Amino acid sequence: MHPVLFKIGPLEIHSYGFMLAISFLLGIFLAMHRAKKQGIDPGFIMDLAVVIVVSAILGARFLYVIFHLEEFQGHWLDTINPFQSNGQIGIAGLTMLGGFLAALFATLYYIRLKKQPVLKVTDIMAPSMGLGIFITRIGCFLNGCCYGMPTKSSFGMVFSMDSPAGYHFPNIPIHPTQLYSSFYGLVILVTLLFVERWKKFDGFLLYVFLILYGISRFTIDMFRYYEESMVLLKLGSFYLSVNQGISITMILTGAGLIFYNLVTKETINK
Repeated sequence: MHPVLFKIGPLEIHSYGFMLAISFLLGIFLAMHRAKKQGIDPGFIMDLAVVIVVSAILGARFLYVIFHLEEFQGHWLDTINPFQSNGQIGIAGLTMLGGFLAALFATLYYIRLKKQPVLKVTDIMAPSMGLGIFITRIGCFLNGCCYGMPTKSSFGMVFSMDSPAGYHFPNIPIHPTQLYSSFYGLVILVTLLFVERWKKFDGFLLYVFLILYGISRFTIDMFRYYEESMVLLKLGSFYLSVNQGISITMILTGAGLIFYNLVTKETINK
């Protein structure tokens, strides 16, 4: 694993932050290209991207802090301070689903504020979210965070001791859930671009994304390690994580909205 990609003097370029930046840049480029083809000002997409970046970081940080309050006892300013009390630079602790939900609500609000077609714009942006997951999770793998449970399967990997995964499970093969997640991000990206040809109403790609991401995240979380604070329900060896609970909501919401739109459209056409 390579938590630090390279150094330039005292400056360290961290793999997760680097891949996150790359995912945003490529995602914005893809969305601007798609917007231009569909008659939406690419400049608006660039402005929206700033809103997404800021809200995603705040949302990801907020959800992490809420379920890890014990880490901040005695130094509460660290919940919002990027310069941690342990001397590390950078925001320590982010939850991707929190970032996604915050970015989604901020995006919907900003699009309405600028009087743009909400669902058309979200459909333009949807494939970029799949691309972002694909690239960002590679950063998680290099960093050794967001890791899985111990396994005896051939998929198991031993992470270096200087990574969070290796520190928690030293010299123990664990599921590389980061790579699983990266793969489903790529699948989501390709699927959205493929099913777009059958789009019958605005919002279709967003709703499909909610279903695909919800299913993927729910499944991967069966193999992922979580602290007790992130577990909603536990029955023996079975547990339901906070993220799995959110994933179920996303699946039901996406499926319900697709069903509603199809039924409504069919009723109108009769």
